[in-house]
Amino acid sequence: MPRALIFDFDGLILDTETAVYEGWRELYAEHGHPLPLETWAQCVGSDFGVYDPAAALEKLVGTGALLDWPSLTTRRRQRVSEILVGKDTLPGVRQLLREAGDHNIPCAVASSSPHEWVDRWLKQLGLWDYFFNVTCLEDTGGKVKPDPSLFLHAANKLEVDPTQAVVFEDSLNGLRAATAAGMRCVVVPCAITSHLDFQGAWRQLRSLEEVTVPELFQLFRASL
Repeated sequence: MPRALIFDFDGLILDTETAVYEGWRELYAEHGHPLPLETWAQCVGSDFGVYDPAAALEKLVGTGALLDWPSLTTRRRQRVSEILVGKDTLPGVRQLLREAGDHNIPCAVASSSPHEWVDRWLKQLGLWDYFFNVTCLEDTGGKVKPDPSLFLHAANKLEVDPTQAVVFEDSLNGLRAATAAGMRCVVVPCAITSHLDFQGAWRQLRSLEEVTVPELFQLFRASL
């Protein structure tokens, strides 16, 4: 059976992805430009190395315009917080974590986001004590998905071989990172990533409600 479960955070445990996208989409709209979902999805699960929305907006607006990024960033973050007020975990998250505990399967988080963001939300949602380890971008010297470092770091902290861990992800960058780490990846697309092709995923679900820990055991054994 798998010896550990590793969860992404944004879009998998809490639907922060929709809120962050809306914050940027509204900022683009203020400056007279659309932000297509297909464009934004490039950076979901990673950082802005592949697609930098700030640089892209500056290019659209033109070199003659001066954007007040400190002010815009503050307003955008406030807007994201407004959207997330009262939000709970996505369906199936709490049940799966409880089942993992009942079966003595340790869980970890591996996120491309910083600790300040992830730790705060895990504590606010009452999930902090479910996880033996929380790995964020600071723990890998800034290396983020699709680089496998986050997942490998989490596996090392859990003292399990990467091949004995199951990853839960919602992004293409996350799937690529898990695959590169040699881990089986269950993909549960969020609203922002549902249009993407997750070919290569070990399993793809509509919700974490669709799987139980005993079912994971069966699937894992069948794949050996």
